Parts: sequence; C-alpha cells; structure tokens
Amino acid sequence: YGFAPKGTSVVMYRNKQMRHYQYFTISTWPGGIYASPTIAGSRSGAVIAGCWAAMTKMGRNGYLQQCKDIVNCRISIQKGIEQIPELYVVGEPSSTVVAFSSHEPVGIFGIMDEMKKRGWDLSPLQYPSALHLACTRLTVPVAGEFLRDLSDSVAQVKASPESYNKGSQAIYGFASTVPDTTIIDEVAQGFIDALYAA
Repeated sequence: YGFAPKGTSVVMYRNKQMRHYQYFTISTWPGGIYASPTIAGSRSGAVIAGCWAAMTKMGRNGYLQQCKDIVNCRISIQKGIEQIPELYVVGEPSSTVVAFSSHEPVGIFGIMDEMKKRGWDLSPLQYPSALHLACTRLTVPVAGEFLRDLSDSVAQVKASPESYNKGSQAIYGFASTVPDTTIIDEVAQGFIDALYAA
C-alpha cells in the first residue's frame, strides 16, 4: 500500500498524550535509559529511503491514479462475488479489501484450498468464517482471471463438499468452534517456538 517497503507506515495522533501509548521506554535497562517511538525499536534507513524514492517517482497524481485503479478493481471483484449465488460479501467494503463467505454446504475453506491450487493465496478470517483479498496494483490486471478461478473453485467444492472436510477446513473450521481460545494461543506460541528451535 503506498508502494514502499513495510515499516514506513504512518500513524497520526490527535495529541501528544495519545502518541505516548505507542512508545517503549525502560529506565532500568542495564545499558542505560532506553526510549523508542515504537516497540519495534529504531528503523533502518533503507525503508525510509525506499519510501522517499517511491513518493518521488510516483508523485501525487501517480498515487491518486493507482488508488483509483485499485479501488475500482476491488469494486469489480466485489460485484463479481455478488454474482456467485453460493457466496456473499461480508460487511460493506469501502477501500481496497473485500471479504466474502459462502452459504453451506459449500465450505469457504474448501474454496480457499481450491483457489490455492490455482495460484491464489487468500487470507482466512474467523467470526464469521470467511476469506479476504487485499487488492493491490498486482491484482488490477488479473481481476477477471481471479473471478473465473473463484467461480470454478466454488463449482468444484459444491460438487463434492464432503471432500473438503480436511485441509484448511480442519484447521480454520476447528479453531472457530473452540470456546476457550487459550489453547489456540498456546498452539500458536508453540508453532513460533518451533521456528526458533535449534
């Protein structure tokens, strides 16, 4: 979003007191007093340079045109989703992201698995179970292809919904039914621990 490296986002605050909530300070650190504007600490100059380069290259008019193209892409995809009877749009999209779910027996996570086979990486949601697509400049030229693949994926899942009880449905469907999410947090923490295991 903004055509610059991650880490160059800006949060604007109404006043200095609100901004203080994002600060990280520690006065008892053995290395001395430490204060940072964010928990993540200081930022590399590379991301700032990347942001400057993108802004300089594109300019105001370039950003406005990209924004129009991307939002129009989302509108086109949303209208396409609304034409597929087994699907419905979640919420009222107003920017570049569209979330959608499915009517049973067509499982939304089965659709996610079918779309993955076709090269699309959709993000799963819960409460309600859904998928979302964040449209970017890369989405604009392939919106029609996305909708064709989505329609084909829905037809595939609709033809045999019981075949999709494994895979993503087993993971995401189960997670949304657990009343005490503490165990899910512990499993997620164990997964991250495993990434750091020697």
